[in-house]
Amino acid sequence: MLDNRSGCPINLTMEVIGDRWSLVVIRDMMFGNRRHFRELLENSMEGIASNILSARLKHLVDIGLLSRSDDPSHKQKVIYSLSESAIQLVPVMATIGAWGRRHRPATRELSIRAQLLEEGGPELWEGFMDELRVLHLGASPKSEFSVLQKLTEAFQAAAEATKSELPSSDRDKIK
Repeated sequence: MLDNRSGCPINLTMEVIGDRWSLVVIRDMMFGNRRHFRELLENSMEGIASNILSARLKHLVDIGLLSRSDDPSHKQKVIYSLSESAIQLVPVMATIGAWGRRHRPATRELSIRAQLLEEGGPELWEGFMDELRVLHLGASPKSEFSVLQKLTEAFQAAAEATKSELPSSDRDKIK
């Protein structure tokens, strides 16, 4: 059990997710469906170091935001899953993304998911949380509609549009 500085709910939340990397790891699991250490490490836009990622994953498992299970396809791999309490961070992530779009120099392609979540509001957030429950907790699907697919397609379209606006010499440098 952690020693908490106070019983204030904002403080208690920040003690759990207020470090530099925890929400980034949860973001990558939510929006990128990254479930393995290697996927999280190699696809980190922010360049998280392996020792930091390892410590964050351990911390998030210890506090109950993630679970860890053996990967049946490979003896040495584990699969990380969001817990219900992590899934319930979707509205927080949507609000943080909306704030960042308005007040920080966010790029168009990296803002599109935040924009769609903000515009979709609580109804879209609930659908996304239901979908995450299917992916991470094994719940039964409630809908055929995939919020994750919609967000991913919008991101890919915005990234492609941004890439096409670049001079051809710069386009070749981008994967």
